[in-house]
Amino acid sequence: MTEANSEQELIEETAAEAPEADAAPDQDSAPEAESAPEPEVEAAPESDELAERTADLQRLTAEYANYRRRVERDRQANIDAAKASVVTELLGVLDDLDRARAHGDLDSGPLKSVADKLETALTKQGLVEFGAVGDPFDPTLHEAVQHEGSGSEPVIGVVMRKGYRFGDRVLRHAMVGVTDPETVGASDSDADADNE
Repeated sequence: MTEANSEQELIEETAAEAPEADAAPDQDSAPEAESAPEPEVEAAPESDELAERTADLQRLTAEYANYRRRVERDRQANIDAAKASVVTELLGVLDDLDRARAHGDLDSGPLKSVADKLETALTKQGLVEFGAVGDPFDPTLHEAVQHEGSGSEPVIGVVMRKGYRFGDRVLRHAMVGVTDPETVGASDSDADADNE
């Protein structure tokens, strides 16, 4: 019988707890009504977190775009440096071709064709020669090994070795003799006076 009594007590306890459980939601419904603004308050931290993560994502996207630009710029700089290195090695060949042209060996024949093709290919890659007779003297581009006259605006009178530039980079300065236009003009008039 004690088992029957314990079962009976268990049923009564369960029945007593059930109305308390039913009453509890009623009691909780009032605080839920009061806590309704809490989801809005909780929504604010969620929106702040969303805004923070969006800002982080935008920052990472910008960093990645900058990284890609930097890598592309570095890659192009490496390519240009490699090209400049190869072209620098070929400057001696160009000097030999210029001497052969001055001697008359490149007037015709197969060597003329090879020289023209080499010069065209190097020009196409970005090689530019400078330092022609009559150009104004620029100490950043020209190396003056002799100077005649004392004028304020010197020009190139003699080119001993051409200068070359690859893009913005000077590969070799032109070796030149500098004269003054006044000196050149005076020597021409002196020569004319001597001829008369």
